[in-house]
Amino acid sequence: MRGKTAEDLRLLELLDPVAEAAGYEIVRLRLMGGAEQRRLQIMAETPEGVMNVEDCAVLSRAISEIMDAADPITGEYVLEVSSPGIDRPLTRLKDFDVYEGHEAKLELDRMAEGRKRFRGVLAGTDEGQVCLDLEGEEETVLVPFDWIAEAKLVLSDELMKRGAEQRAQRLASDDPASHQED
Repeated sequence: MRGKTAEDLRLLELLDPVAEAAGYEIVRLRLMGGAEQRRLQIMAETPEGVMNVEDCAVLSRAISEIMDAADPITGEYVLEVSSPGIDRPLTRLKDFDVYEGHEAKLELDRMAEGRKRFRGVLAGTDEGQVCLDLEGEEETVLVPFDWIAEAKLVLSDELMKRGAEQRAQRLASDDPASHQED
């Protein structure tokens, strides 16, 4: 899920160590477009789930250095580094634990219970399976992580509140006045 194509996966192998050395985790990588205009889109964050404009610039420079040296993409491309955003894709097993209690949409790569799409409240993970509480269902659905083709959070008031609280905490911790001794 972090990469869709074989080329995406090769780029992840090359760029994951670069991101980790710079203090970031790649959430998703997509190489899009045709021969004329290609775009390498990378969503990343710190292990704490933070990604601001300065972080994007730092990671973009680190990735550009490796991409220039290794030259893994034929032709020209544009590099875009961004945060995953509030209604982010869920691409790693740990994402389903971090966002437990929030609503998500899942699309599977195969049929399960007669369908490929599910929408419900995340209930964490259990031994490589994503737990999802579906509306109107008593039992929690267990979906093997490996079956998930795409997953993303559904924008909600609770999710926006969580994002605002995290931003307020970051701003408070970045404020030099908050670090002064009395």
